[in-house]
Amino acid sequence: MPFLVPANSQDEPECETSCGNVDITFPFGSSEGCYYSSNFLVACDRSSPNPIPYFQNIKSNIPITSMITSKSEMEIQMFVSTNCYNISGLITSLQASLWLTEFRISTKNRFIAIGCDTIASIEGKIGNDTISSGCSSRCNSTSHITSGSCSGVGCCEIEIPKGMNSFAMSISSYNNHQNIIDFNPCSHAFLVEDGKYNFSSDDLHDFSSDQKMLMLLDWAIGNETCDRVDKEADSFLCKRNSICDQNYSGPGYRCRCLDGYEGNPYTKIGCENINECKDVNHGCVHKCIDREGSYECFCRKGYNGDGKIDGSGTSAAAIFLLIFVTWLYFGLKKRKLMILREKFFRQNGGIMLQQRLSGERGAHDQAKIFTMEELKRATNNYDESRIIGKGGYGTVYKGVLSDNRIVAIKKSKLPDQTENQIEQFINEVVILSQINHRNVVKLIGCCLETEVPLLVYEFIPNGTLSDHIHDESKSFAVTWDIRLRIAAETAGALSYLHSAASVPIIHRDIKPMNILLDDNYVAKVADFGASRFIPMDQIELATIVQGTLGYLDPEYLHTSQLSDKSDVYSFGVVLVELFTGRMALNFASPEKERNLAMYFISSLKEGTLFQILDEHLQLNEVPNEIIQVSKLAERCLQVKGDERPTMKEVAIELEGILASMTNKHPWVQSTFNEEETEHLLREVKEDYEYTDGANTSSTPFDSMSKHTILPIASGR
Repeated sequence: MPFLVPANSQDEPECETSCGNVDITFPFGSSEGCYYSSNFLVACDRSSPNPIPYFQNIKSNIPITSMITSKSEMEIQMFVSTNCYNISGLITSLQASLWLTEFRISTKNRFIAIGCDTIASIEGKIGNDTISSGCSSRCNSTSHITSGSCSGVGCCEIEIPKGMNSFAMSISSYNNHQNIIDFNPCSHAFLVEDGKYNFSSDDLHDFSSDQKMLMLLDWAIGNETCDRVDKEADSFLCKRNSICDQNYSGPGYRCRCLDGYEGNPYTKIGCENINECKDVNHGCVHKCIDREGSYECFCRKGYNGDGKIDGSGTSAAAIFLLIFVTWLYFGLKKRKLMILREKFFRQNGGIMLQQRLSGERGAHDQAKIFTMEELKRATNNYDESRIIGKGGYGTVYKGVLSDNRIVAIKKSKLPDQTENQIEQFINEVVILSQINHRNVVKLIGCCLETEVPLLVYEFIPNGTLSDHIHDESKSFAVTWDIRLRIAAETAGALSYLHSAASVPIIHRDIKPMNILLDDNYVAKVADFGASRFIPMDQIELATIVQGTLGYLDPEYLHTSQLSDKSDVYSFGVVLVELFTGRMALNFASPEKERNLAMYFISSLKEGTLFQILDEHLQLNEVPNEIIQVSKLAERCLQVKGDERPTMKEVAIELEGILASMTNKHPWVQSTFNEEETEHLLREVKEDYEYTDGANTSSTPFDSMSKHTILPIASGR
């Protein structure tokens, strides 16, 4: 329990009020009796002509550059993580970290990495949960680098999640900066306040590893909520003319000055009255008189009203003019809104979609085009309480349509679209709306009247597969029988998308977060934000590399050539996740175990598969079905796409394993009906034969010398 000081001690005359150019204001202090708790103790280093304040209880000696008490923010200078190379390999490595208690990393910061052969990751804590993310940056020369842009060429960046109180940064590379050392010998990664760093191509060679970046911390007091603070005001720190800030959701509480007051709400002196009349824009027509916490306006002689410019102290002519101007303003505003909606509708391909839908009248199901107002009502104007998911491709809201259907409404993050991209987007909407597979989330319609198109999907109530296998309270209920069925259903859906849809569809972001479960644990493949159509006459498609760390196909990462085998690799990681219960990437684990795909392959080689199985499966021995699935996963995780099976082959093999398990255990129910199974068998008969090679359903473990799997895939 941190040492707490009396609430009035910040007013003691012996308390220092500054260190160098930084003001020290309560709850911070530099000596006993001047700070709220030991977490707010500031040390002042006076060994140089310009004194520098530091956190006393953080060993890293991180300088404080500014304290903004009114916003509960603090600006610090944070270290930079750096790896430097020469022709022999790595020569310098500095990995920065920061561990706090009552402070949080502000979401106003950005995680940025610099380099042309750079994989940067950040792992943090939010409460008791560990989160990890990162990005990658690659380039062969400086010719395609744009200064000021961190889009993945020379520089990449990601946002910081809310509530993170600790983090560790690390850097690695693909090729030890070989062939680029002359213009980029080092990789760097750091957290910095948004707008406080501007990337320059010169930084690839001349960026100093000794410099520190300005980043923001958020802070609050203790662990109590505003409900208790308001009831027992005398026991807490919100002092004179201040209240507990209800807009802050914790942990802890913050104080703010009442309207009409300013100052430090945590001190005995507290917040003091603002003299609004000193402001030339005080808003009074004639005379302004200051009052405690407010001010009052007076009219000229012969006028009545409150004396404010926008108030009632005006003549009848002025009132008429005001009404007319107001009517004109709102009329023009409404017209502008209608014009803007029409512009967005055309810009997002609305007319093209209407034409396509009118030509598809024979289809069993059509996408509905919703209005902006319909979806606003469905989501209560996109209320935050309706948010059910956030990801790299957008935010998902739970909505209720006018016919009482519950739906999921996705607000995508799409860049400015070219005519080609609009046509492709419309094509996706038309085709996805006609997909009728029990294991693919149904697209109901879209709204094109907003700047960013909105997509409306069926609502799946039971959360994601990730929730169920990584949440200890839920994972016991997801038995091996259920997990195997989920794997078979997901493979069947992907096989359908690859080979049975009217135009082959590659999902490109297969992971447990994108596999939803209904109340009966039936799998539903979701989130087609990254999906791409492959023309019937093409095997591969060149794209900008997109995907999720840990699931990304290493061959796709290196060649940018997307194929259906990219989904197979991602599905292989999901298979391993199902029977191990481990995350695809976990930087808190020992280095050998951080990348699940690599750890799984090494476990097969060493014959230690049983040691990595999920303990929640409660197995006394490894069932034959898990051995079969592990061999299938090994084939899916081959580095070369040509050596992986197709999703059609994977689906057939999983269905066969599930069927054999059902025969052994009659209570295990397969969700594949006979017609679907016969269809898969018929499709695969021509191009899938059981041989002694890589395509056999019981492949022996291959030599591990064939496997080279990257520890981290590319960022978005």
